Amino acid sequence: MSGRRVSTKLSSNLSSNSSSIVSPNFKLPNTQPAERVIRKSQIGRCGELFVQFALLTRGIESAPMTTDTGVDLVAYAPKIARPLSIQVKTNLKAKPGGGKGKAALDWWIPENTPAQLVALVDLASMKIWILLREELGTLAQQKSSGRFHLYMYTDPTHKPKKQGRLAHIYEFERYLLENRAHDVFSSGSAGLDRKSAFVKW
Repeated sequence: MSGRRVSTKLSSNLSSNSSSIVSPNFKLPNTQPAERVIRKSQIGRCGELFVQFALLTRGIESAPMTTDTGVDLVAYAPKIARPLSIQVKTNLKAKPGGGKGKAALDWWIPENTPAQLVALVDLASMKIWILLREELGTLAQQKSSGRFHLYMYTDPTHKPKKQGRLAHIYEFERYLLENRAHDVFSSGSAGLDRKSAFVKW
């Protein structure tokens, strides 16, 4: 049988059997939503891996720490020729504030974090915000038991009770990794060496 006939026959067979290959009634097996399956430790690990991936695509190598000292990653930025320590905090998705309020992303960060940088991750939107340790006191809306609480409302029309601080996700756009990677990891001009500038609570 010639190659042309074989090809024609195969095409004919595939066409006639296409309905059996992918049935219109085909359904994926029942699976639970990710948030019901994934453990808290896995959410954190996903955040760390995502930050590593995002940094690597910008030519910045990083490695995870093997001990829990408040530093999750150590990144090396060639252009400033020194390592930078990073603590990663991760949300799977936005959730109602207090269980019943408006949807918001929120992270708790130790006031005395030893990391120079804090990476705030939202896995649902695949976004990363990079904050300097010195900025936490200024940007966090709350402080309790030695921890800063920073949140971002996803609804731009929501009016938070506490005024005078950033509160909506769009207001933190300048802190997104893609918007400040150059200042933090390339020019070194983001103030990493300056003294702590925490606000007094």
